[in-house]
Amino acid sequence: MTSARVTADNWGFPPFNRASFQQVQALFPTARIRRGNNPATGFGKAARELGDISYTGLDGNRRTVKEMLDDGYTDSFLVTREGAIVSEQHFNGMATDSHHLMNSMTKSFVGALTGIVVEDGSLDLDRPVAAYAPELEKTAFSATTTRHLLDMTAAVQYGEDYADPNADFWIEAAVVGWRPALVNSDSAKSLFDYVSSLQEKEQLDGEKFHYRTVLTNVLGMVLERATGRGLDELIQTEIWSKLGADEDASIVVDPTGFPYVGAGMSACPRDLARFGQMIAQRGHFNGQQIVPAAWIDDIRHADAHTRKVFEESGYGATMPGAHYRNQFWVTNPDRGVLLAIGIHGQTIHIDMSNGVVIVKLSSQPESLHLLMYLDTLAAMTAISEALSC
Repeated sequence: MTSARVTADNWGFPPFNRASFQQVQALFPTARIRRGNNPATGFGKAARELGDISYTGLDGNRRTVKEMLDDGYTDSFLVTREGAIVSEQHFNGMATDSHHLMNSMTKSFVGALTGIVVEDGSLDLDRPVAAYAPELEKTAFSATTTRHLLDMTAAVQYGEDYADPNADFWIEAAVVGWRPALVNSDSAKSLFDYVSSLQEKEQLDGEKFHYRTVLTNVLGMVLERATGRGLDELIQTEIWSKLGADEDASIVVDPTGFPYVGAGMSACPRDLARFGQMIAQRGHFNGQQIVPAAWIDDIRHADAHTRKVFEESGYGATMPGAHYRNQFWVTNPDRGVLLAIGIHGQTIHIDMSNGVVIVKLSSQPESLHLLMYLDTLAAMTAISEALSC
């Protein structure tokens, strides 16, 4: 890790992010997501050397998993199969109990939580979000439903070009302190204030797939209003405390204490593998049904409209046959390959067909390096296929 001092001004930029992604709780206000008092769920052992597994890179040349790890600014790499650890490696000062920023992998926790809230009858996916948060009635979210939020098809105009320092994504992130240089006297004082200020629409609700972090934050607001419970408490009670986690997790909060669920969670690698294993087992884990099995099935298979709008988006060419549903990416519905993804190289790769879960935590210099990311996915596919034998 870099020896230079990490600050709120430089933390998100290289080389400082090599250290800062493990120091988020020291840099920004966070809420604690407690593991509870239950014993940690253990892992079996099925050690296997994976570094020599090869795959075809995007340039057509053969590469190995070791090369992917060496080139991909890897901080932690963990592979499990049906609850047994196949490989566990830590780099860049990481350890088993180190917290690491998840970035947008956080979204998948909110997607899983939504399935729980829907099942208990507190939330109707087809009702306008303004039915739960009337303050949004005269905003770009006036006709948006929770389903539109879940699948990234809402109407609101919002730019998420990470390379643009003035993108809407960074203006929203400035509310939780992530971009101090963008804060001025007119800046929103909370994430809800920011959402309430959005008036412009770029499409009809449900018309197109367009990935936007603000939609997950609105989803979190709807969950709070629908249940009357705090979002961090919901994640803790309904998911985290049921996983048998080794450690607490944490999440960045805005000045009102609202969690930045679009990107703000930090957690330890093994606990993320437990979450992935729960998803791989159709929501059943640690002797209980945590997320409804039907909700996981809906993520995996989606519906015709969801698949169509994804195929027609810019992602359709680079991820053929894939779709996005309930805050998860699905690259292979037949095998049940589900992904939680975050910028700078965060990934939970879940293969339901063989129970393989792969966690990669990284501190890549670019928010989104498409070639590096696709190379990582190719390596993970090769690993999962090798472990099927």
